[in-house]
Amino acid sequence: MAMHTRGGRAVLSVMVLGLLVQGCQSNKENGMAGTFGDDVRFLKKHMDVQVLTGGGGKALAAVSADLQGRVLTSSANGPGGLSYGWINRELIASGENNPHINAYGGEDRFWLGPEGGQYSIFFAPGDPFDLEHWFTPPPINEAPYEIAESGDDFVVFTKDMQVGNYSRFAFSLKLKRQIRLLPEEEACRLLDVNVPDGVAMVAFQSENTITNTGPAPWRKQTGLLSVWILGMFNPSEATTVVVPYRPGPPAQLGPIVNDAYFGKVPADRLVVKDEAIYFSGDGRYRSKIGLTSRRAKNLLGSYDARNQVLTLVSYNQPAGPADYVNSMWQIQDEPYAGDAVNSYNDGPASPGAKPLGPFYELETSSPAVELSPGGSLTHIHRTFHFQGPPPLLDAIARATLGVSIDRIRDALK
Repeated sequence: MAMHTRGGRAVLSVMVLGLLVQGCQSNKENGMAGTFGDDVRFLKKHMDVQVLTGGGGKALAAVSADLQGRVLTSSANGPGGLSYGWINRELIASGENNPHINAYGGEDRFWLGPEGGQYSIFFAPGDPFDLEHWFTPPPINEAPYEIAESGDDFVVFTKDMQVGNYSRFAFSLKLKRQIRLLPEEEACRLLDVNVPDGVAMVAFQSENTITNTGPAPWRKQTGLLSVWILGMFNPSEATTVVVPYRPGPPAQLGPIVNDAYFGKVPADRLVVKDEAIYFSGDGRYRSKIGLTSRRAKNLLGSYDARNQVLTLVSYNQPAGPADYVNSMWQIQDEPYAGDAVNSYNDGPASPGAKPLGPFYELETSSPAVELSPGGSLTHIHRTFHFQGPPPLLDAIARATLGVSIDRIRDALK
């Protein structure tokens, strides 16, 4: 896929919206996801794909160096099982490049933050913070990654990158990204759960290390980077995102949830209870939420009642206080008071417009760390899918998210 620069791309915002939605309709709308085998057959027509296997079991994951080392989709029931990742077939088949964003899909994609603010890497110096001027940096949007090592259940990608920020600081870095399918025993140990008979599962992790390969140290006053991992999943009208949080007074911990990214989320789509935050993953209303490190725990998830799939995402959250980049689209008073976890629900950007997907996302970010030349930062992001009858999934939900399946299913009703 060809590299493109930002130069000379003065386009009207209405044209940008058209570019963003062009070719973005999925064949998995309304919760009717297809099979893993069908998705892999399609993907192999357009790119190199490696299918990770779990020692002869039914757990599978598809990855591609051509699409920035993404985990594209996975299955807990072999090739004929449900394909959990959202894949943008029309965009992939078109072969077109969109310098704003190539919304190819995928359950685990590597990005860098911050998105907005005076240290943004998505806006050129002096540009307004609007959709017309928003561009995903080419190294995380359109460039293939190199395969350094691979086996039946893992693959290691590498990529040398250069990105600049809104404050005119130039970053040089090297990415090492290992994708590994997790054996059931290890996955259960990480979550401290048992998987009952009758529940199928697949789990994988990405271990993402960025190293400062430039001559200058990365400092707060010139801007820092964070590792940002985003998972795109198939929506349904019966999908609810669940985000446990740390309770406590706002005067000490700040607001429980930030829902101001795209305008306040309506009350029927976002409910804050004592035990967790519930957010719609129906792919029908463009909205986003986030929690700071003072509120976020190291795990969030979702439940698709239609397909009986419980999805969990965990990450290596630091034990103590840490700085997180602020990705709000504005010059910020607190550029290092951003969110540690986010969830995005897709939908039309304006009345009558086509959605980008539709899909919903579960996202985690690393802290923003000052790095001397040669210094490194590692962020681990894990994805778990459990599929089976609700009574069997209930024990897993209670043990991890602290809530019952019934509570999740009924939270937004």
